[in-house]
Amino acid sequence: MILVDSNILMYAGGASHPNKGPSIALLESIAKGEVDGVIDAEVLQEILHRYRSIGRWKDGSKVYDLTRKIIPLVFPITVEILDRARALLGKYPKLMARDALHAAVCIGNDVQTICSYDRDFDDVEEIKRTEPPDLLKFVTVE
Repeated sequence: MILVDSNILMYAGGASHPNKGPSIALLESIAKGEVDGVIDAEVLQEILHRYRSIGRWKDGSKVYDLTRKIIPLVFPITVEILDRARALLGKYPKLMARDALHAAVCIGNDVQTICSYDRDFDDVEEIKRTEPPDLLKFVTVE
């Protein structure tokens, strides 16, 4: 099981970028059941926030809806997750709050890996970060 960070979804739904193709390929692998991808509620909130703030709500609503369709398992953000995120922020001074929240969700739900282009996760000893190209080389295509 792999937690998919919001940046994967936004690259997939965004403008031309070197990360767009690999992000789409990962989401296609998840949709086909080749990769067991999950998200947390904060990922969905980040999609809503980002697309609303840049005035692209129509695109954002599509990204949100496709995300919910492709990745149906959404871990909730509980007070216990927030407490764990707070502890991670104390342990890792450079870690940002949203990243701490995603890491806390991983730890609290026994998800060892997060798929993200955000290298800040590399400092968090409790989880492993991977990027779509690294993850997809282990997917067998029939």
